[in-house]
Amino acid sequence: MIEMKVMGIALDTRTGSPIVVLHDKANRKALPIWIGSAEASAIIRKIENLTVSRPMTHDLIINIIEKTGYELDHIEINDVEKETYYATLFLKNSEGRILEIDSRPSDAIAAAIRVDAPILVTANVISNGSVSTDSAKDEEEAQEFKKFVQSIKPSDFEKLMKDNDRHESDQ
Repeated sequence: MIEMKVMGIALDTRTGSPIVVLHDKANRKALPIWIGSAEASAIIRKIENLTVSRPMTHDLIINIIEKTGYELDHIEINDVEKETYYATLFLKNSEGRILEIDSRPSDAIAAAIRVDAPILVTANVISNGSVSTDSAKDEEEAQEFKKFVQSIKPSDFEKLMKDNDRHESDQ
């Protein structure tokens, strides 16, 4: 699992649809997820610390969770299938009991940022949906890997095979 934070809300220039953009702690990967305008508004309100006189939907969700003796421990964005993302809310009570609640990622994110709960994303989702945000660092790592591969000699594999054979015979 990779912890991500909300970078912000963007608009798809082709469709005008809102996109929530998550990024990893190192700012190397960004995960754009297309969402509805109501969820985008809820996320923006929290990011900009705008208060309203009455609880909005995601505030209400957090209030219900807390009134039942649970807290939002973390959320996971754990699958993507045909451009549809899936998420789970993980609720925890004082005895350590965990409840898992299926959720749309946009609702999960809107709830998580209200209580500063971690937003975790599976490696599968990252590999299928993220984009690089640091192409210079990516290129540097690719060059380092290329140099490493070019420096490998056949004798390196012979030593590795001997070490492996010795390890297997010890068992």
